[in-house]
Amino acid sequence: MATHQGEVTMFKVAREHWEETTIGAVIARDGGSIQTGPFGTKLKAAEYTPDGVPVISVGEVGYGLLRVRDETPRVNDSVTSRMPEYLLREGDIVFGRKGAVDRCARVRRDQDGWFLGSDGIRLRLPDTSDSAYVAYWLQRPRHRNWMLQHAAGTTMPSLNEGIIRRIPIGLPPLNVQRAVAEVLGSLDDKIEHNRRTIRALEGLARAMFKAWFVDFEPVHAKAAGAASFSGMPPEAFAALPTRFTDSDLGPVPDGWEVGRLGEHCGINLRSVRKGELAGEIEYVDISSVKVGQLDGVQRMPFSDAPSRARRRIAHGDTIWSCVRPNHRSYLFIHSPPENRLVSTGFAVLSPGGFGASYLHELTTRQEFVDYLVANADGSAYPAVRPEHFAAAQVLVPPPSVLAGFESMTMPFRDLRASLDDQSRKLAEVRDNMLPKLLSGEVRVGALRSVEQASL
Repeated sequence: MATHQGEVTMFKVAREHWEETTIGAVIARDGGSIQTGPFGTKLKAAEYTPDGVPVISVGEVGYGLLRVRDETPRVNDSVTSRMPEYLLREGDIVFGRKGAVDRCARVRRDQDGWFLGSDGIRLRLPDTSDSAYVAYWLQRPRHRNWMLQHAAGTTMPSLNEGIIRRIPIGLPPLNVQRAVAEVLGSLDDKIEHNRRTIRALEGLARAMFKAWFVDFEPVHAKAAGAASFSGMPPEAFAALPTRFTDSDLGPVPDGWEVGRLGEHCGINLRSVRKGELAGEIEYVDISSVKVGQLDGVQRMPFSDAPSRARRRIAHGDTIWSCVRPNHRSYLFIHSPPENRLVSTGFAVLSPGGFGASYLHELTTRQEFVDYLVANADGSAYPAVRPEHFAAAQVLVPPPSVLAGFESMTMPFRDLRASLDDQSRKLAEVRDNMLPKLLSGEVRVGALRSVEQASL
């Protein structure tokens, strides 16, 4: 494949020059392997550790993306050295073995060495095929539907090595495979870079909240004679005391209060009634929100919307699923369209005495999650009520310190919203290009032009 200053050669490949084959035929002819994850007799839950190598099962496999969650188990070197055949390598394609069988993802360079879990299946292709190209091929809607139609079982669809071997695939010449993967990969690389930046911004906000309002580092610094604290506005530092006092939450800075969350923010302030709206709405249900991330919205006429589509939201709100709080289904709301509604299964927390950023950090800390879990009613379907949110004991810093925190951290949330929007547009460009590049008439143009057109 000829390349010049970031450009990729134009290709036009007639369909008759493609090889129409199956995954199994490629492996049988050229090498490669399919590996199912270790079953419980080989890898026991007791061997999971808080730190170490992530274990990749169906819950970690998204559409083209492997993701590590807070609840993702890990294993240490003693497990990986005992079972090296389950270590993932860059370029492997991982499938979920049960449930969401239409999902698969390619292992990226920074994921090399992760461990294949019991509910995962790993495909390792030979060098005669480009694994990135194959991974994009498998993301086509028609092939995702093929996976669903050919999965075993009815109540719980599942995959096995035999089904994966039968997956049909069209392979153009290897240089074309690589060119297609390069174009699509350049867009995915930008999306992944945005994700990393977002995680860093979230980490900065959490670290600042912990330093100011949990460890009270600025107060300790002032008590030790410091004239300022890095990252804290001068007016906020000037308002700090130099002593602590006991409270229901333990020692807190002198003069700071402890109150109830409902006294300092609004809860479910805005709702709509049946027939109140006309036209299309964007509806957010509980299943589309996962640990600070919105996976998508449903667009529909309000007259056709489910009866739970009744909560209005505004900029700066934090929404929290009342169902199964241990799943941490919460989301910061940034500049929502006027026609966006969320399910009544959410508690909508709105800034009042607390600013939007302080409110979000306060109510998404692990201590707050533990409080909700402890107060959830029901065993099979545990849920909390709005009054549980309102009754939570919380720290109430003085207004000048709260204002300083907002001035320092809200720009992080503004930047995150901008990156989220850019990633959404990049994903739309990628998804629009995908069927065209894989349709049999492949045209790969200048990467630089593609990148500019996608922004």
